[in-house]
Amino acid sequence: MAPYESDDSTTARRRKAVRYVVPVAVVGVAAGTIGLVPALADSGSPDLPEITAQQLIQKIAESDVERLSGTVKIATDLGLPDLGGLEGALGGAAPTAPGGGDGSAADPSAKLTELATGTHTLRVAADGPDRQKLSVIENAAEYSLIHNGKDVWGYDSASNEVFHGTADESGRPAAESPATPKDFAEQALKAVDDTTSVTVDGTAQVAGRDAYKLLIEPKQSGSTVGAIRITVDAKTWLPLKFTLTPASGGAAVVDAGFTQISYAKPAASTFDFTPPKGAKVTEESEAERQHLIPKGEDDPAKGFDKDLGKGFEDGSEGMKVIGEGWNSVAVFDTGGPGLPSGDEVGGDLGGFLDSLGDQVKGDFGSGTVFETRLINALITDDGKIYAGAVTKEALVKAADADR
Repeated sequence: MAPYESDDSTTARRRKAVRYVVPVAVVGVAAGTIGLVPALADSGSPDLPEITAQQLIQKIAESDVERLSGTVKIATDLGLPDLGGLEGALGGAAPTAPGGGDGSAADPSAKLTELATGTHTLRVAADGPDRQKLSVIENAAEYSLIHNGKDVWGYDSASNEVFHGTADESGRPAAESPATPKDFAEQALKAVDDTTSVTVDGTAQVAGRDAYKLLIEPKQSGSTVGAIRITVDAKTWLPLKFTLTPASGGAAVVDAGFTQISYAKPAASTFDFTPPKGAKVTEESEAERQHLIPKGEDDPAKGFDKDLGKGFEDGSEGMKVIGEGWNSVAVFDTGGPGLPSGDEVGGDLGGFLDSLGDQVKGDFGSGTVFETRLINALITDDGKIYAGAVTKEALVKAADADR
């Protein structure tokens, strides 16, 4: 099966109207892998006409939904290490999130990093490529991110702080990454190639809509990805739910789903925003803006940092890839020594560092593997980083092959 490609035309960009502004930090933690808890169960199995996997993929690509509003449940279980021990090791001085300190509490790169863990409820709305809104509903507060024409607003009601930025020259917000099932589906479908099994796995109902279920599974061994399921609206062909389960089993790592959706045009007032009286307003700096604009016209996964983005685009520096398909491993050369061992650091901090990773050896030398339920990374003692959705053994094999 040929790889799924995104059209770079203006029409294709309009079809991506349900892509929302989310922080670069979320991409860094789980690019293309964030999802929801499996509590979002499909209900019913409607009787729908038969369709092939290739036809369903084509329908998703041709979906032209530009207007919608609804509620999305999102949760992430990457199995990240508990950083509570770091606070004790540093005498209570745990690091703050990006954008903390003198930054704005409404800065997307700081506020929305919390979407990388736990369970969250989002309200989303879109009206064409120039108007989108995402609101994170909290217990006693709400965070909203609004794109309206050239303006991008972030508002944190808890602190009464506002962040104001601008969209780039194409009219798109400066920072984007997946936030709806469609966004996750687009990223997953780019991985569909000869190393992938793709089938239609029955039907379901999601948010009251009849839908088909597309099942994507790696054919290769060594990947930490078990299966990806994309549930697609049988009339609009919009992905309504995205679930990624790990090869190790257990709860889903990613499972994003609408609990309510409407395709009616949202009221224009949905995207209006005026800073509340007394709110602290922080303007995005030019330096911040240049750092956040993606290198790829339609592919935010190509890299946000300009130097790193160059490596992503042509492989000449910054990063290279070993292997293919689901077993691809990204390689970065930091040009410096690797992490110090716990013995070298000593004390509580040394013990904490030892608790985070496993020491490994191979033809490459020695290093430390840091594992989550999906993304694993090997940092060698000579400063190279090998990372991917692959097992520890696959990382060691890739490092050996690179020497």
